[in-house]
Amino acid sequence: MSRAGRLLQLMQILRRHRHPVSGAVLAGELGVSLRTLYRDIAALQGQGADIAGEPGLGYVLKPGFLLPPLMFSAEEIEALALGSQWVADRADPRLALAAREAMAKIAAVLPRDLADMLESSGLVVPSRRTPALAIDLAVVRQAIRAEKKLDIAYRDAVGAETARVIWPIALAFFEQVRVIVAWCELRQDFRSFRADRIAAIDVAVERYPKRRMALLKEWRLREEARERCAPPQPGK
Repeated sequence: MSRAGRLLQLMQILRRHRHPVSGAVLAGELGVSLRTLYRDIAALQGQGADIAGEPGLGYVLKPGFLLPPLMFSAEEIEALALGSQWVADRADPRLALAAREAMAKIAAVLPRDLADMLESSGLVVPSRRTPALAIDLAVVRQAIRAEKKLDIAYRDAVGAETARVIWPIALAFFEQVRVIVAWCELRQDFRSFRADRIAAIDVAVERYPKRRMALLKEWRLREEARERCAPPQPGK
């Protein structure tokens, strides 16, 4: 690996760690000696990277620094191309447009050879139709970001409609359906709501009383516990 590539990899490793990480751990992930690591840290600091720490205490990268030019491996380019195609084809119009614009911005700052690789990726996402929605998923995403309650008119599998007040915490994009994960005030528990079964939606003025990340963590822990308790599937 070239030194430039190693510096980029070091930046990525530091970005993954929110708390100080020791030089030994960083050197081990890079496959270099501690002496080389210290030189690389100094080189990044010299280029403006706000890396706090010192030998023996660990290092942490403060946000806001990018190494020019923007570089990706061939696999990272393919992952970006594949992911943006999927979002552009299956997300709501505003999110689909955001995916295309994001890729255009990335392509504009890539070196020519990597930009060509991005445009000529051989990975393709086949077009598929999802059920038509009566609601705008962009409204749901905004409510999730703002931690706002949603008033929804929801139809169950047999068509019975109920009024619900939910606290949306996540939006799942499955191949055929879109699902809102939320706390349901009616059921006093977490529930999943298929977007194609929501007849109407309104964003409430008030925020829900808990922080979304705390709710999301609680939901994930419950899902993990449910999976551990589930009976084994035949043949597994």
